[in-house]
Amino acid sequence: MLRTIRSTAPERNGKGVCAIDASTEPRRARRSDALDNRARLLETAREVFAEHGVDASLRDVARRAGVGIGTLYRHFPDRQALLEALFADALHDLSETARHLLADPSPGAALIAWLTRLATGSLTYRGLPTSVLAAVHDEGSALHAACVEMTAGIDALVDRARQSGVLRDGTTSGDLLALAAGIAVAAEYVPGRPELIERLVTLAAAGFVLPPV
Repeated sequence: MLRTIRSTAPERNGKGVCAIDASTEPRRARRSDALDNRARLLETAREVFAEHGVDASLRDVARRAGVGIGTLYRHFPDRQALLEALFADALHDLSETARHLLADPSPGAALIAWLTRLATGSLTYRGLPTSVLAAVHDEGSALHAACVEMTAGIDALVDRARQSGVLRDGTTSGDLLALAAGIAVAAEYVPGRPELIERLVTLAAAGFVLPPV
């Protein structure tokens, strides 16, 4: 005689454990919307700050991102929080770029490409307040961790170029970081020439990248 075997597992809304709890869907949607808003705000802020500097209107950032100013402040309580998030993203991007460039067959060209990206990106963050820069040196901050990660990226590119014999003796990662920063500052005084940074990095590289032996 056949018997109906009832599961002793708990049910949700009378639909069984495998049924989707519809009550979770709005929460998931809200979380997804919040993440989308945050990403859109960061991307828009990057554009606005590149155009107008880091003192640009946050209301303009929110408006261009298609959200209210309250939404911006929910994600970033103040300008410093937004700048720190942007700067951390930029450092992570440089770290990822370094990892990809380690596969470039030309160690010298990889180093030049990374320095060009660094100098170009630096224009977006011109005028960063000292409070943000101070966070880079705070070992407990996310910015410090991102900076350590970025430094490891250029160290790897420099070590590879040195081992390949294409890096001039005595050249350090610190030298190249300072050089890229100087080129970014110089480019600020020649507006309307987006190709200038790449040109200056290439010219400077003649002093530290040697022809392959």
